[in-house]
Amino acid sequence: MKLPSLNIQILLGAIFGVAIGLYFQSLGTENHVVQGGLYASGLIGTLFIDLLKMILIPLVLCSISVGIANLRQHQQMHRVWVSSLIYFTVTMALAISLALMAGNYFKPGSGLQITMFENAMQNFEAKQLPLPEFFAQFLHGLFVNPFTALSQNNVLAVVMFALILGITLVMGGERFQHIRALLAEALEVTMLIVGWIMRLAPLGIMALLIKLVTMQDVVMLATLAKFVAVVVGTTLVHGVIVLPLILYLFTRKSPLWFLRGAREALLTAFATSSSAATLPITMRCATQHLQVKPEIAGFVLPLGATINMDGTALYEAAAALFIANLVGIELSFAQQLIVFCIAMIAAMGAPGIPSAGMVTMVMVLQSVGLPAEAIAILLPIDRLLDTLRTTVNVEGDMVGSLVVQKLVMNKT
Repeated sequence: MKLPSLNIQILLGAIFGVAIGLYFQSLGTENHVVQGGLYASGLIGTLFIDLLKMILIPLVLCSISVGIANLRQHQQMHRVWVSSLIYFTVTMALAISLALMAGNYFKPGSGLQITMFENAMQNFEAKQLPLPEFFAQFLHGLFVNPFTALSQNNVLAVVMFALILGITLVMGGERFQHIRALLAEALEVTMLIVGWIMRLAPLGIMALLIKLVTMQDVVMLATLAKFVAVVVGTTLVHGVIVLPLILYLFTRKSPLWFLRGAREALLTAFATSSSAATLPITMRCATQHLQVKPEIAGFVLPLGATINMDGTALYEAAAALFIANLVGIELSFAQQLIVFCIAMIAAMGAPGIPSAGMVTMVMVLQSVGLPAEAIAILLPIDRLLDTLRTTVNVEGDMVGSLVVQKLVMNKT
């Protein structure tokens, strides 16, 4: 009997995961069957994410180093670098603008009272992160002992070391051709391992969704329904309309074509809420299904998984307006401009892990004088919203690789 394709298996796993999660939620978390199911789901889901994290650092190191060396050989590195940064900046600016416009129009939080959330705020202590300190930490985190970065899964530091290593290999010319060949073979090995891990994806995604759906606080979700609707709506507009439109304008590729090639990565991003953990699958989809050249994908995608966070930037801007409405503060145009800039910087500095945006959210709130403790209000719903914004983050990376490839190819 022939099994369905991996895409179909992943889709079925996602559907079953949501259905079982809803069933477990109806039984209650005190039920012994539910507790056993959650324990098993936790084990399987954690194993799947750990396998992806295991291969992540070797993939980032090899793909960026090899990508830079290959791009430089074709006189393309500068164009790819500039095109990537322009794309990342423009799409994040569009996402934040969309969030601010929707927040000003719908005004989520204006009908609620802060006293409704006193318990949540009393039990939460926000970590103070002023803008100068954030910049200092961000720059300090860029340059780390490479062995320390590799051992600690510090993606941003590994990206920087891989950039430097790739440039060094280029400057060394033929002297380092054996090292380039070794890294290229290492990249092929890591992609082969990714293919093996993907065989567990349907089961891993089902397990993650079972736990996610079962553990949601329905009462809090209902209370914050308007804010959730605004965030979900604007995120979908960006992911379903804005990014596909950019893709079509630059490449003439249809959204359906893109969806067929990218759905493995999008479903994994939705289930894991981690663009970093999804990166091996994102690389696989881009190179094998979307026909992105390995040297382009190897540079754009790891960099995008680190600094291109459309969904996170959108969410942080929307949340800032929500909390301002909640505490009765009317943000001026100048203050919203500050939110725009800080949300973009904070999203770039947010690690690609679940709920990373909550860490940098404090800086966004403090930049306009909002109470940092108020992010405790968002904690019960953050994990649910994180699934969607991570999916858009990953979608933006893959669209970016296609757009950058088209721009570079047109200039050669």
